[in-house]
Amino acid sequence: MLPEVRGWLRHRTSSAEDWPLRDLKAAKGETTVSVVLPARDERETVGQIVGVIRRELDGLVDEIVVIDSRSSDDTALVARRAGACVHAQDEILPQLKPMDGKGEALWKSLAVTSGDVLVFVDADIRKFRASLVFGLLGPLFADPTVVYTKGCYDRPLHGTANGGGRVTELVARPLINLHWPHLAGFVQPLAGEYAGRRSALERVPFLTGYGVELGLLIDLLELAGLDAFAQVDLGSREHAPQSTEALGRMASQIMLAAWSRLLRQGKIETCHEPSVRLAQFRRGPDGHDILLRDIGIGERPPMITVNAITVAPSNPT
Repeated sequence: MLPEVRGWLRHRTSSAEDWPLRDLKAAKGETTVSVVLPARDERETVGQIVGVIRRELDGLVDEIVVIDSRSSDDTALVARRAGACVHAQDEILPQLKPMDGKGEALWKSLAVTSGDVLVFVDADIRKFRASLVFGLLGPLFADPTVVYTKGCYDRPLHGTANGGGRVTELVARPLINLHWPHLAGFVQPLAGEYAGRRSALERVPFLTGYGVELGLLIDLLELAGLDAFAQVDLGSREHAPQSTEALGRMASQIMLAAWSRLLRQGKIETCHEPSVRLAQFRRGPDGHDILLRDIGIGERPPMITVNAITVAPSNPT
């Protein structure tokens, strides 16, 4: 690990317990905070998450926004009843051709939120705690030079304290250490819980698939430098585990995200375009069936470059 990264770890890593809620409310001042939950078919957890934030973070969080990403269940209704402002992903900036993926929902949230600071939280977290939000705000309130805070935590799975995070260990961490060693100090580079200043987030592009977290780290590093990042230990985080097939698709999109940034930064030369089709196999009655998946990702430009923004009103069904 680079010496400057070791120094960053000592200087910029804290714990949620280091930021008592009463102190954060006092330090908040005129800064406004928006919490954003991208959600697709998360009716089982989204209402509880919104409820905890409303009850325990009143006076700290100014708005809670759920971006409903084409749910087939009543995620939008559950979130609205819990007290969130809900927007359908495809109704935001309707003049633009819709794209798919988590990154699309996060990027579009910039158009329907008003906070100076945005906190992004996954909507599938079980046993949600308010510290998963307020811990991320501490470094941003304490130091105006910090523009982005990333959560880290244990990932319990099947009785093992850190059995989760398989895509991180098998794909993201090797890529980061190989090509962006200044980011090697992040314990959970793909964590879905992070916060940033609008002034920075609106100046970087958003990849539209599961590579959005890796893309933001790389692009914000280029924009602001390592010392503008902070990392907060949030304890532990539980969510429903993904299937191996789903993890394979995520890993593929993260590889594509890394490819796009290596190419943009002039770190590789290429004589071909990577395939965006992933062949997977599943045993059927007559042997192994081939499953072909589209794992292509798109990219949205920095929100600051998008003009004539038109936002449809929130009207969940």
